[in-house]
Amino acid sequence: MLVESPPEQRADVTPAPPTRRVIRAFGLLVAATIMVLVALASIAVGAKELSLEQVWHGLFENSGTYGDVVVDERMSRTVLGLLAGAALGLSGAVLQALTRNPLADPGLLGINAGASAAVVTALTYFGVTSLSGYVWFAFFGAAAVGALVWFLGGSRGATPVRLALAGTAISAALYGYLQAVMIMDEAALGKMRFWTVGSLTSATDETITQVLPFFLVGSLLALALARPLNAMAMGDDTAKALGANLNRTRALSMLAATVLCGAATAACGPIVFVGLMVPHVVRSFTGPDLRWILPYAAILSPVLLLGADVLGRIVARPAELQVGIVTAILGGPVFIFLVRRRRTAQL
Repeated sequence: MLVESPPEQRADVTPAPPTRRVIRAFGLLVAATIMVLVALASIAVGAKELSLEQVWHGLFENSGTYGDVVVDERMSRTVLGLLAGAALGLSGAVLQALTRNPLADPGLLGINAGASAAVVTALTYFGVTSLSGYVWFAFFGAAAVGALVWFLGGSRGATPVRLALAGTAISAALYGYLQAVMIMDEAALGKMRFWTVGSLTSATDETITQVLPFFLVGSLLALALARPLNAMAMGDDTAKALGANLNRTRALSMLAATVLCGAATAACGPIVFVGLMVPHVVRSFTGPDLRWILPYAAILSPVLLLGADVLGRIVARPAELQVGIVTAILGGPVFIFLVRRRRTAQL
């Protein structure tokens, strides 16, 4: 559903009073502390129970014991969760600002569908079976769909409505292709069923190394777009009067969202609702200023992702519940609540 704020409800991004800025800065520090605590919990708590002594040995001594191996695996998983969570949160915030749709998420422009279609193609037709192999297919698919959405949306003449409609249409077509391939090829179905729900279980140092440059570039670009996106939130005419380059801002926003969401999807699979929920919740206490929304989203999104991952390890012991399933279960009721809010949606 496309929701665009009417002119009288558009964001007011005038500078906040000094007291409010201090409160927001303090809140950012509190959020960072919570993120560190959740990251430590992700290392210490899991489907395999470890004592605090084993966790300590694994972190600082690494003597090669069973506990040390488990801690090493959880370390990679936690780092990937921090990176992917921040990427999904930033891309969601950017897309919500770009489309002027508070219910937008990284899947709105077809990026998740592009990555998924590319992976199933690599598995089925090119015989790629390793994560290090199909991660590049996933990223290429996300980037290709992002470029196609930008082109179909009108490129330099793109508008939020055109971009959203183009992304929705391409997503539907690609998901139809994905389902058709998996139905006809049982081997592809078996290989894809874990990847498509979204998971951090395949995290390795190699995976992190491959996607880290994309996370860094996309994050820096998204943060740099805060001011021009703030101007665009007040309407195209006002943004032009303030000197904002609308076409360049939209193009760079598309690029940032594609790089961030593409890298996260390539490494973890399509994880839903993180990019929708966190920026929306953050906006409720920071206001519409993206100079605050983006940093808060980059910190609190990993809290949600890692928290869901830890919960999935605990509730299904000794097995694990994939993080994509947990976020979907948690996100469904939240999404319904957000849709039904009168200030969010016009029904």
